[in-house]
Amino acid sequence: MNLFLEISSGVCLLVGCFLCFSGGIGILRFPDFYTRMHAVSITDTLGAGLVLLGLMLQSPDGLVLIKLILILLFTLFINPSASHALAKAALHNGLSPHEDKGTNKGGDKPSKL
Repeated sequence: MNLFLEISSGVCLLVGCFLCFSGGIGILRFPDFYTRMHAVSITDTLGAGLVLLGLMLQSPDGLVLIKLILILLFTLFINPSASHALAKAALHNGLSPHEDKGTNKGGDKPSKL
């Protein structure tokens, strides 16, 4: 049972770190504020949740486990709310989303440029 907890903890930590790293790459690669914010908010919430879950599986102390659960709950409630508030403030202040000129806008035939 101890080996199973160690392996599952390691998998959660690795996947969580990968998601946080891919969110950082999303900041650099995506074209506008809204897509960058979406990439970071999704991967940060899930990545932090998996890292905290991996740490919970390694924690032998009950008090540490309770603290990690509280941190996880705060992260799951605050990150999506903060992302929504940032997007709403950006839209309210006139920041328009990036519009790709070569995409198909509702028609069946692709646009020709």
